[in-house]
Amino acid sequence: MGTYQRINPLVQEGIASKKAYLVGGGIGSLSAAAFLIRDGHMPGRNIHILEQSAVYGGSMDGAGNAKDGYSARGGREIEEHFECFMELFGFIPSLTNPDRTVLEEFRELNLAEPIESHCRLVEKAGQKADFSSLGLSTAHALQLGKLVMVTEEKLGAVTIEQFFDPSFLDTNFWYFWRSMFAFENWHSVVEVKRYMERFMHLISGMNQLKGILHTEYNQFDSLILPLMKWLESEGVHFDKGHQVTDLDVDFTGGEKTVTAIHVRVNGTPKTISTSRSDLVMVTNGSMTENSTLGDMDHPAVLNRSVTERGCWSLWEKLAAKSPDFGHPEVFCGDIDKTKWLSFTMTFTDDEIVFPYLLELTGDLPGMGGVVTIKDSNWMMSWTAPKQPHFINQPENVKVLWAYGLFPDAEGNYIKKKMSDCTGRELLEELCYHIGLKDRIPEILEHTTNVIPCMMPYITSQFMPRVAGDRPQVVPQGSTNLAFLGQFAEVPDDCVFTVEYSVRSAMMAVYSLLALEKEVIPVHPSKFDVRVLLTAVRTCLGNKPLPLDRTLGQLLSGTVISKLL
Repeated sequence: MGTYQRINPLVQEGIASKKAYLVGGGIGSLSAAAFLIRDGHMPGRNIHILEQSAVYGGSMDGAGNAKDGYSARGGREIEEHFECFMELFGFIPSLTNPDRTVLEEFRELNLAEPIESHCRLVEKAGQKADFSSLGLSTAHALQLGKLVMVTEEKLGAVTIEQFFDPSFLDTNFWYFWRSMFAFENWHSVVEVKRYMERFMHLISGMNQLKGILHTEYNQFDSLILPLMKWLESEGVHFDKGHQVTDLDVDFTGGEKTVTAIHVRVNGTPKTISTSRSDLVMVTNGSMTENSTLGDMDHPAVLNRSVTERGCWSLWEKLAAKSPDFGHPEVFCGDIDKTKWLSFTMTFTDDEIVFPYLLELTGDLPGMGGVVTIKDSNWMMSWTAPKQPHFINQPENVKVLWAYGLFPDAEGNYIKKKMSDCTGRELLEELCYHIGLKDRIPEILEHTTNVIPCMMPYITSQFMPRVAGDRPQVVPQGSTNLAFLGQFAEVPDDCVFTVEYSVRSAMMAVYSLLALEKEVIPVHPSKFDVRVLLTAVRTCLGNKPLPLDRTLGQLLSGTVISKLL
């Protein structure tokens, strides 16, 4: 979107009497509230964000203290072309300096401390593995070229392992890819296609995570907290303890109008009546719904409930009312294919782990990004974030984060399923893989807590799906209803990103208010086969002949027709 479109829309007649009810307290709802105020000129006091828990921020969380230990379920990766994300935080004031924006401080941090991994893969109990190339053959490059050229409609519900040759899944490329984005082999190849097209400009630096941006603290403290403070200053209502259980929808005349919101307020049923002029925006589905925590001596027990699962249960009720509201069972119907486990480690007066990791990787905390253990049965990776990782974290306290994609596998050192392990056992397995097995007793003496987190739906957004499984942000015929977040359909953009949720919010606000302002387009990678093969050739050491010949073949009509 050019500067011509970056206008301030006129104040609409009647906007002061409209109300907005945003269901769910994640980044989708928080962003929608911000765009309603700035672009829609809606008074903040007219906006209600209904959240079941006492904490806002959704999956962008982070909490704890030095005594009991810190916990963050995870963090979303950010890059320069998250245009809607940058637009949002370009008008949110910094917590430390109201004359500066969150975006300005975020940019300055990444210019001063750019991520550039010098140890992307390890193996054999603490030895660096070769991460110098993507390890792709010409045949693999052809498969990537095919993926980009085939349409989403033709791919349908094809999985990654159905599309790619088995040897592709053993390449460094796939180790880098799956550990950055948390793809499993049974996930949708359409989502891989979207990622390829969206982030192809980063492929030449993938083995060192070049172009990935980070925040000063965890994403709750760095992003959610300043956004909430600004919304509070504008008078937005944060209605905690409000569990939305259903919506009444009038389908008269082919339209869809929400007429009532059914809520349990701290357990007590309540009905909120809504008019045609009010706005109702629903976060349907959540990656972190029904998450459970463990501690040093207890595992995080998997919550398998299919009746009490918050926004998933709400979406199931809505989907029963209209096929235009999507098919939640596609995403939440197989927990064993959507779950994994993360764990946050808190150390006090540590003189072993962080100095050792600096020596092993050559990267200061916050500047190396994720490191993947190539021979881990759990497919485990860790990140040493910039310290302090929490605003209230003392100088002598350090926080480390790790996760595993295969929670049902037995560990290499701890002979138990990852999902059955206590925080202590998870730390011991990590120590083994990084080469600190012999120092485990000393490390435990300085370990305040290790908090495992089991997330049943953390990669549910990657499950194979077809058109219609995710509802449109504003369904056809809707007068006042929109969907937000990872399970609404945002053309061309990538789920499992903050950008996706923020973009859905911008789309919902601009569409329901009929604003004369365009949603910022998805940044194109200006991607074609030539860009792909040039990038792969660069990562393979600029080998000229095989890939140049492949390029010529791909650009000839005969090969393209065979691929399609």
